[in-house]
Amino acid sequence: MGLIEVADSIKSMEIRGAGLIARSAAEALKRQAQEYRGDDLGEFRQQLNEGRRTLIDSRPTAISLWNAVQITMRGSSSAKDVEELRELIAANADAFVQRSGRAVEMIGRIGSKRLRSGMTVLTHCNSKAALGVIKAAHADGKDIKVYATESRPWRQGLLTVRDLSAAGVPSTLIIDSAVRWIMKEVDVVVVGADTICSNGALINKIGTSQVALAASEARVPFIVCAETYKFSPKTVHGELVEIEERDAGEVVNPRLIPADVRVRNPVFDATPAEHIDSIVTEVGLISPYAAYEVIVRELGQESIFEASEE
Repeated sequence: MGLIEVADSIKSMEIRGAGLIARSAAEALKRQAQEYRGDDLGEFRQQLNEGRRTLIDSRPTAISLWNAVQITMRGSSSAKDVEELRELIAANADAFVQRSGRAVEMIGRIGSKRLRSGMTVLTHCNSKAALGVIKAAHADGKDIKVYATESRPWRQGLLTVRDLSAAGVPSTLIIDSAVRWIMKEVDVVVVGADTICSNGALINKIGTSQVALAASEARVPFIVCAETYKFSPKTVHGELVEIEERDAGEVVNPRLIPADVRVRNPVFDATPAEHIDSIVTEVGLISPYAAYEVIVRELGQESIFEASEE
C-alpha cells in the first residue's frame, strides 16, 4: 500500500487505533523513501516532507501519528546524500515499529500487577494496551471478569469482547449510558489513550471522561494505559488538542431526522489529571502529573522544538 493509500485508509478509519496508525505511517514513509529512484537530495527531501504532511493531515488530532512521522524523519536534515537519507528513514521506521510493538507487551506486564484475582474491570472502546493488561492478568491465572462499553457510534466494544472471548476472559457488553449504573460492581477501570497532554490530561474516545467521572464518584481507581509515543510535545507550548468531529451519518441516517436538527459527532473528549490514578507506560507506572518528564525523557527536547515549529 502506497503512502497516499495509507493516508486515505487512516482518514476513512479503515486503519484505526493509535498504535496501528503510528506504525502504518512510519512504514509508509519508509516505503516512500525506498521507492525513490532519483539522485537529487533536494527533490527527495521535498517528497518526504510532502508525504509527512499528507500523513499528518489524514488525522490531525492523532499525536501518535505526529510522533511517528517525526521520529521517522529525525536526523534527516543532516543526511549528505540520497542513500544516506534513505537508510536513515528506513532505520528510524524499523526502530519505531519494533519499539512500539513491544510497548504493548511491556504495558501488559506492568499493568497486570495492579489487578488482583476476583476483580471486575470496566474498559471503554478498544485499546490494545488496555486489553494487554487484562489479558496478561488472566494469563497469570487471575480470576478477572470485564465489562466493556459498546462505544458508539463505531461500536468498537464489539471488537473488545471478541478479543477477550478469544483469550478466555469472561466479558459482558454494556451500552455506554449504563456506565454509572454498573460502576457499583466494578473494582477498577482500565482504558487506553489517544493522547496524553503535558499537564497529565487524557484525550481518548468520546465517553471516557464520563466513565472517569462515574469512577471518581464511586471511588473506583481509573488507570490509563499509554505508550510513550502518545504523549504530546505540542501541548508543552500550550496548544490545545483539537477534538475531531466526524460526519453525522455515522450517528444517524439524516433522512430520519428533521432537516433543521443538527447532529454532532465528536470523536474524543478530555479527562483531567485529577480523575486519573495512574498511567501505565512501557517505561513504568507514572503519575499523570509526570507527563512532562516523560515527554522530555522519552521524546526529547528536539520533539518539543519541532512541535513549536509546526
